Amino acid sequence: MEAGWRPTPFREFVLKIHSRCNLACDYCYMYEMADQSWRSQPRRMSRPIVDSVAVQIAEHARTNGLSRIGVTLHGGEPLLAGVDHIRYIVSTLRAAAEPDVEISFHVQTNGVLLNPVFLDLFDELGVRVGVSLDGDEKGHDLHRRRADGRGSHAEVLAGLAVLTAPPYRHLFGGLLSTVDLRNDPVTTYEALRAFDPPGMNFLLPHGNWDTPPPGRPAGDTTPYGDWLIAVFDRWYGSKVPEPRIRLFMEIMRLLVGKPSRSESIGLSPVAVVVVETNGQIEQVDTLKSAFAGATRTAFHIARDSFDSALMLPAIAARQIGVRALSEKCLSCGLHRVCGGGLYPHRYRSGHGFANPSVYCKDLFRLITHIHQVMARDVATLKEKAAEADLP
Repeated sequence: MEAGWRPTPFREFVLKIHSRCNLACDYCYMYEMADQSWRSQPRRMSRPIVDSVAVQIAEHARTNGLSRIGVTLHGGEPLLAGVDHIRYIVSTLRAAAEPDVEISFHVQTNGVLLNPVFLDLFDELGVRVGVSLDGDEKGHDLHRRRADGRGSHAEVLAGLAVLTAPPYRHLFGGLLSTVDLRNDPVTTYEALRAFDPPGMNFLLPHGNWDTPPPGRPAGDTTPYGDWLIAVFDRWYGSKVPEPRIRLFMEIMRLLVGKPSRSESIGLSPVAVVVVETNGQIEQVDTLKSAFAGATRTAFHIARDSFDSALMLPAIAARQIGVRALSEKCLSCGLHRVCGGGLYPHRYRSGHGFANPSVYCKDLFRLITHIHQVMARDVATLKEKAAEADLP
């Protein structure tokens, strides 16, 4: 740890309130990749663990002068925890934090169980709802299936129909979609856009240098960059308002010198921590895609503070920005925008995470394209402004 460095306190807390899922998505980092620790986790976060989480979150916020934090209810599939248990979790955390710490709650669900009973609860408690949807029926059901092979698209659409109806639309937090190169990018975007979400994001499938993602060949081809560019051009070139797309908007912010607000791009400190179902305090859960044990710490919510976890070298590495980048990244002119890419995607056995992203070329292609489009439009605006000043 370098002299003078101070950790950034956690502002986002991901609670694994249920460790199992009612779908069997074949790309899932929780169940299908390197770390299989879910098998030994209790199915549901117990009330005593919830009580400890509430105390520790409130203490961390107050100790670090945070007046507002975010909590994401996650899994597995969090709705499997049930209405009564979710009510207990939200009410307990909020009671411990009030009145000086405000908690915004978000639940990320596969959408299959969404119904008026859950949505009435979320309306009562002020919980925003994000849903995972991979596009149209064909694209979605490539991966997001039940254990017996049945697709989940029809069930997710039924849940979204309830969520986007007038009584509950204000709870709609947005859509998450994992890229599959076999799906047409614009068709996928239009399928998501049809629900008029306030925002959406496209996630690159998890992989690394040991286990490359599907279709990411060696060489200079950029299939994921090209896929995302097709969506960007459709989105950016629209003559009518479009939903926010987080990846694109973060890149655009970074290109004009603003800091990133996402762990997937840029060099801003990652201020996210996970509490597993059994109460273990862990690093960001997508690291489970790298190797078994990648997320683990020695800390438990019943005896340890979040402040103690902040001092772990592995967590500090996500907060020290440019100092954690590989030499190859530092030699690239885009490293302050790219930030090395999502941390789990950098892993290579024997070298750890001190590598460029396995998506390095794709990110370079996407960022360069967005920069060129923005530069072109800025030049056009300058020309118009100059013409307006002519006598």
